[in-house]
Amino acid sequence: MNKKVTVKDLKSKDYNETWKYQSELLQEIVALKIENRRNDLNQPTPNYLLFVEHPHVYTLGKSGDFNNLLLNEQQLKEKGATFYKINRGGDITYHGPGQIVGYPILDLENFFTDIHKYLRLLEEAIILTIAEYGLEGVRSEGETGVWLGVGTPFARKICALGIRSSRWVTMHGFALNVNVNLGYFDNIIPCGIKGKAVTSMEAELGKKIDESAVKNKILKHFKNLFDVDEFLGSENAHLKLR
Repeated sequence: MNKKVTVKDLKSKDYNETWKYQSELLQEIVALKIENRRNDLNQPTPNYLLFVEHPHVYTLGKSGDFNNLLLNEQQLKEKGATFYKINRGGDITYHGPGQIVGYPILDLENFFTDIHKYLRLLEEAIILTIAEYGLEGVRSEGETGVWLGVGTPFARKICALGIRSSRWVTMHGFALNVNVNLGYFDNIIPCGIKGKAVTSMEAELGKKIDESAVKNKILKHFKNLFDVDEFLGSENAHLKLR
C-alpha cells in the first residue's frame, strides 16, 4: 500500500492536453494493477495530484444535457472558449483563469475503496480551506460540490466536483473559484442546476486571493483527510510539500 502522492502543478494548460495526460496516468496505474494480479506481484501503484489552470473551456459530463450550454459554436469562438463532452460524472461546468482545478489520480486501494467517502473528503478539503478565509462552505443535499448560503435565497456554488474511476483509480476532480471571471458562468446552466448562483472567493471577500497560498492550504487538508504519508514533487518550489 503506497500512500505517497506526487504533486504536479501544471500551471496554465490546455484542457484537452490535460485530459489526455490524466488518462495516461490512470491507464498506467490500471495496467500495473492488472499485472500485479495476473502475476501475483506486489508492485506499489503511484498516486498523483495535479493542479492546473485552464484557458476558457466548458465541459459536459457523460450524462449531462447539451441544452445547458447556452452558446453556439460561433459564440464560443467569440468568447475565446472551447467545449468538450467528457467522461466524468456531473453536468456542465466552466474552467478558466483564476480557478484552481485539482485532479487527484489516486489508486483508492491505497487509501479506502469507497467512492462516496472519496467525494465527501474532496468536499471537506475545500470546506476546510475556505474556512481559513472566513467562508462557511457547506454541502447541499443531492448536489455535489461546496456551497455558500444553502437554505437561503442566496445559495451559491463556490466549488464544483466531478470524477471518473476505473478499477478504483480516479481522475477528474474539483474546481475551486478563487479569482475567476464569473461572467463566463452566465453562458451555461452550471451543473444543470437552475435558479442557483455561482460565486468565488474574490467575490465573497472583495479582494484578489493569493492562489499559491490557497493551493498550500488545500494540500494541508488533503494530506490530513486522506492520511497521505508524503507529498512528492520537488519542482513545485511555491508549494509546501510537507
